[in-house]
Amino acid sequence: MTVEAGTPPEARGTGPARTPRSGESPGRVTDGSRRRSARPTVVLAAGCVLLPLSVLAAVSIGSADLPPYDVLRVVAGHLGAGPADTVSPLRDSIVWDLRLPRVLLAALVGAGLTVCGTVLQALTRNPLADPYLLGVSSGASTGAVAVLVLGAGSGSLALPTGAFAGALTAFGCVLVLLGRSLGGTTKVVLAGVMVSQLFSALTSLTVLWAGDAEQTRSVTFWLMGSLAPATWTSVTVCAGAAAAVLLLCLARADTLDAFTFGREAASALGVEVRRTERLLYTGTAVLAGALVSAGGAIGFVGLLVPHAARFLVGARHRVLLPVGALLGAAFLVWADTAARTLFSPQEMPVGVLTALLGVPAFAVLLRRRVAAP
Repeated sequence: MTVEAGTPPEARGTGPARTPRSGESPGRVTDGSRRRSARPTVVLAAGCVLLPLSVLAAVSIGSADLPPYDVLRVVAGHLGAGPADTVSPLRDSIVWDLRLPRVLLAALVGAGLTVCGTVLQALTRNPLADPYLLGVSSGASTGAVAVLVLGAGSGSLALPTGAFAGALTAFGCVLVLLGRSLGGTTKVVLAGVMVSQLFSALTSLTVLWAGDAEQTRSVTFWLMGSLAPATWTSVTVCAGAAAAVLLLCLARADTLDAFTFGREAASALGVEVRRTERLLYTGTAVLAGALVSAGGAIGFVGLLVPHAARFLVGARHRVLLPVGALLGAAFLVWADTAARTLFSPQEMPVGVLTALLGVPAFAVLLRRRVAAP
């Protein structure tokens, strides 16, 4: 029996080879194998259908519910695919200026966080790795707090710009600690923890300097994760970053499969380990920084959704990455919809809701790992 070179069975999501039953040809394609090979295609197709429907439903739901047909007419009018004056100006503003940018940003943040989490879990071989492993969340928080509290800038782009600058600064500190050689996953994790603690302390110190109660409230709300400030500019930036990093990771999908068996195994299979690690760490850090600058630190999405996607389609990254992106996008769209409607007119930070949903799921995941032989 031959095995495909460079891709172990587990990395392809197929598991160990099955022993043929009595009277069954080893090369025979069984109904079970057909179902397993078709399952990723079915899941991917279902995601491509359900995500647009979720976006349409989320835009329709709110303190003032709108018919989905009106939502479609507004979008068609702005895209030049239909008359622009078929809906009242108020409904047009609600859809195009308020809800649609927020829902699209939720989808992009959910997809991006899931992609980052999937890649970092593969690179570190750590199922508990998340997009904030490299300290970008703490760095972005420090940059955003500096803008809000110290008045370091003005205008709608000041906060995301400060947050993104803080995220890149934190990642730069991680690279300085790691030196020219990344030195293995343990060193990466420890460097990320050290930088996170440093910037968390700086954030707390900056908040203490704030003399305005309203500023402190704004900072606290942003730190808990909120998509309320969504604009078309933030949607465009996050869409570009998410698309670029997703394409980069898909191009390295087979390499990520090799990394799931460790750096030594990947090197033995011909992977340029250090160069690949540096490229993928940088890509995920930049994407995570862009996402945090747009929506704050939204936890558990990049930690748990990759496991759900892996459960559905296996561990082969060429399928896992797009399925995970669709699943993460749909999850955060509905989480944000619930966060802004459950206690209307008050709004809950979406990061609080994802934490409330994520902690029980995390406990189940941890329990299963402890119980595994």
